[in-house]
This record gives sequence, structure tokens and C-alpha cells, in this order.
Amino acid sequence: MKTVLITGATGNLGKACVDKFLADGFKVLVTVSPGTKVVQQVNVESYEADLSNEASTEKAIATIVEKNKIDAALLLVGGFATGSIADTDSAAIQKMFSLNFNTAYFTARPVFMHMMKQSSGRIVFMGARPALNPADGKTTLAYALSKSLVFKLAELLNAEGASSNVVSHVIVPSIIDTPVNRAAMPTANFSDWVKAEEIANTIAYLCSVNGSAVRDTVVKLYGRS
Repeated sequence: MKTVLITGATGNLGKACVDKFLADGFKVLVTVSPGTKVVQQVNVESYEADLSNEASTEKAIATIVEKNKIDAALLLVGGFATGSIADTDSAAIQKMFSLNFNTAYFTARPVFMHMMKQSSGRIVFMGARPALNPADGKTTLAYALSKSLVFKLAELLNAEGASSNVVSHVIVPSIIDTPVNRAAMPTANFSDWVKAEEIANTIAYLCSVNGSAVRDTVVKLYGRS
């Protein structure tokens, strides 16, 4: 049985990924914030970690790899904020960097080293279109900057992991069809948005034998929006 690590498993995309990977026969390991009550599921194990804290994250990953071989890691934790350069001070920058880059890096670093030792593995990050499109990024400055580092991190990991069959991808959705996004944009055409289940299916493919030939860092899932 293969094993997948999923951060952000309680979000809309995280839940879709847990369901998909369980259906595909994976053992699922999830990280949860300290003190979080967890619903027990077959083939799902939970580990407490403050992913914005490097020591807490490293401790959790060390506990996980003591008894598990991580075949894939889905790093889905993150946050969003709007704001132009006029609205964005250092506190706003630091908040987005902590939520989007630090949580990804603190998890990816020990996971990547584990995968390098076993000479196999897939790491999947969540990117954002504003980090690629300045027209979108100018109104979400701190968010776009933090996500831009995620793209660069994946590129650097791919450069180092190429010889050991350790591959990193960045999934870039447009607007994900979630209750929160529907409430924020009630007049939008929801059918144009990408579904969480569609993203989960794509991630599962990348982490499967059939997807083993895919080496592109960036995978865009824009739907029709």
C-alpha cells in the first residue's frame, strides 16, 4: 500500500484529495493543528503540527517517517489576502509568507530529503494564478509574492531531485468552486470554475504509475475561467 501525506486536509480541496487517494488504495497521513479534534477513518492517520513553525513541522515529519515511506506529499495549506502595493505593509507580507511559503518549505524540506534517500517520490504544491499573471497579482500583492516563491522552490527541488526520481509539481487553479468563493462572488458563473474533485483527480494521476512520465513543474487547471 502506498502512502500519501496531505497537509490542509480539512479544507475543500484537502477533503477531496483524502477521498480520492483513499479510493485509489493509499494510506493517508494528514497533519492537523495542535488540539484539533479528528474524526477517525480507516487508513487515515493524523499527526499534530504547527506548519508555520519549523521545529514543530520537522518533529511531526520525523515521527511519520519512522514508520512510513512517503510516496507522495500534497502540501495544500495556505491563505489568501487582497491588497495593492499601497495596502501592503511588512506585516501583510510576513503573514502571507508564513501561510503560503513557510508552511510549504518547512514541510517540503524534510519530506524531500526522505524521498531522496528512497530515490522516489512526488511533492505537489499549490500555486496561484496571480503569481503568474501580474494583472491579477497587482491587487493581491502579498499573496502573489508568497506564491511566487513556491514556484521557484519547486523548480529548485526538481533540479536537485531529477537524478533520484523525486518530482515536484505546482498545481495552479483558477477559481476553485467552493462555498466560500460562491458566497464572495454570487453573480459568477460557477460552472466555469474548476472543481475540487477535478483538481484531486489530476493530483492523483500525477502521483500514479500512469503519471510517472509527467515532469513539468507547473500544471495549470483553469477550467473555463
